[in-house]
Amino acid sequence: MDFVGKRRWFFLLSGILIIAGIISILIPPAFRFGIEFTGGTVLTLTFEDSVEQESLSSLMSDLGHKEAVIQKLGDKSFLVRTKTLQEPIQENEPSEREQIEEAIDSEIGNVILEGAAVSPIVANETVRNAIIAILFASLAILFYISWAFRLVPNSFRMGTTAIIAAIHDVLIVVGLFSILGKVIDIEINAMFITGVLTVVGYSVHDTIVVFDRIRENTSRRISRDIVTTVNMSIMETIGRSLTTSITTLIVILAIFLLGGNTLNSLLVTLVIGIITGTYSSIFVASQLLVVWEQKPIFGNRGTTIEN
Repeated sequence: MDFVGKRRWFFLLSGILIIAGIISILIPPAFRFGIEFTGGTVLTLTFEDSVEQESLSSLMSDLGHKEAVIQKLGDKSFLVRTKTLQEPIQENEPSEREQIEEAIDSEIGNVILEGAAVSPIVANETVRNAIIAILFASLAILFYISWAFRLVPNSFRMGTTAIIAAIHDVLIVVGLFSILGKVIDIEINAMFITGVLTVVGYSVHDTIVVFDRIRENTSRRISRDIVTTVNMSIMETIGRSLTTSITTLIVILAIFLLGGNTLNSLLVTLVIGIITGTYSSIFVASQLLVVWEQKPIFGNRGTTIEN
């Protein structure tokens, strides 16, 4: 198959996905943020007897807290994260926390409830640190790939296109989360940040696999034409890339079925990121390398294949 010859279609698809995400972000609200970003209340529930998590989740939904994230700490303990609970407007009215406690007592069983407010400042620091981590990781990736492929002329281009492909994946993940937040109310939380960092690493790893085969085929001088070399390299690695991605997705599906809803944001991020990471390593990074070699951005025509 002539993957390189169809690169304009691949670029078009990527452009549509990225633009759709940007448009969604520009339409308020850009995202549906979890309590790590907006602030909220954390409740610790301790029961006398064992309680099913589904029963507690259903009751919280009935009380108007569908956004509540419930994490099981043990057979009799749960951690519940929800939006900020309101104090009573009038003195004789029970607070929202008291209403929840009374409902749990009557519907599920005796409970000891402890609560605390959560500030969004921690999440803001996490986002800032994640951005800094991505910037430093990008520089490290650029220098590493340039050094690892130093025997190939213009190895700097491989490092640059690998980073562009990773940014491509992050933009698609963020854009789709904006769309999904409007459609199915999926939240962005701290687990999402973890997922994005994981996606960057996965994307670069998959891209390096393809680039390494391009390096090998370049050294073997199978062709002086970069289009032929890249296309053959893609054909030789696409089976490995798809196998790795599919097996990883199977593991994620297993975690989704067994891990509970507290990991949903992370797992959705990983699913989208793995699919886009596999796609970008084959249909974006490699194709950008071809474009750069044929129509160099700076200086003379590239020499990755010719030399």
